[in-house]
Amino acid sequence: MIQLVPLQETDFEELYAVASDPLVWEQHPNKLRYQRDVFQNYFEGAMLSKGAFLIRDTKTNGVIGSSRFYDYNEDDHSILIGYTFIGKPFWGIGYNKAIKKLMLDYAFQYVDKVYFHIGAFNYRSQKAIEKIGAIKVDEYEVEYYGEDSKLNFVYLIQKS
Repeated sequence: MIQLVPLQETDFEELYAVASDPLVWEQHPNKLRYQRDVFQNYFEGAMLSKGAFLIRDTKTNGVIGSSRFYDYNEDDHSILIGYTFIGKPFWGIGYNKAIKKLMLDYAFQYVDKVYFHIGAFNYRSQKAIEKIGAIKVDEYEVEYYGEDSKLNFVYLIQKS
């Protein structure tokens, strides 16, 4: 169904084709990421993170979206998964769940806890993460790369 491959500079145009839909960002803290210059900043942050992935559909080889690992905490045995977006054609048909399962299965080989930052008004993503067992544990301002900070909810899934 899906394949996650490390994000490369050459992936910009294919990924932007998915990200250029305003509906993708409708509930996101930065609603303007569909604009090329705003998305360019997101993409630069993704490349600098060294933990970002391009998500492809294995049947069509088409780009679905992107996600990343970040903020590994050795003392807490935790990592974050976030900055995830997928194109509207892939909503509500199991892709998000498959992406999270793949990333969680990998992460739990190395950590005991996985956290997620989700925008305070991103109800669609909050509901989706709760469906896979995440629990809301906190709220705080998150500063995205090159952007103003925005209120996010923090969700947790623990290894079990």
